[in-house]
Amino acid sequence: MTEKPLPSPDTAAYSATEDLPEVPETQHDARLWRDDGWTARVIKNQDDDGWAVEMIKDGEAEPALVGPWTMGRDKKNPKPLDTGAFNTLVKTASEVLRRHEQQLHAMLHKRVTVDSPSGDGELAVTLDIVPSEDDPYALLTAFDALGEQLAQVKVAPNFKLGKANATAWVEDGFRRPN
Repeated sequence: MTEKPLPSPDTAAYSATEDLPEVPETQHDARLWRDDGWTARVIKNQDDDGWAVEMIKDGEAEPALVGPWTMGRDKKNPKPLDTGAFNTLVKTASEVLRRHEQQLHAMLHKRVTVDSPSGDGELAVTLDIVPSEDDPYALLTAFDALGEQLAQVKVAPNFKLGKANATAWVEDGFRRPN
């Protein structure tokens, strides 16, 4: 039986209705494990004679984690992947992604509390940066003690939110800062 070669996606002969080879959902090989939305691949370490493992979350182009991998008993080939190692790698890579998300959130969302000018409690002032290649900006928002929004203005994405700036904005009647 001969198989006809599949056309390249960049040729005119390609049709979206043609069957493309599917990547298996689950694969458990010595150097490649694919399961639970993750792929672990043992690769040659570019920096030395050893091996590395990369963890890639399904749908992502870049690995979430790349780290050294243990040599096998022959001291030439890598130790094969197994269930325990894969589960540990998934846990570690997930933690790395979670920390990246937390760091990004902390960079884009700031919050301070200031005294209300009327003296009846505190106000929460937030700065939410909206990154954009074309028109980045930030939203400066004030909330009362019950969480009701009192004011919101658009400011430059490099606006520095601190107690002094927040207090000045509140005392200025929530007018857009310069």
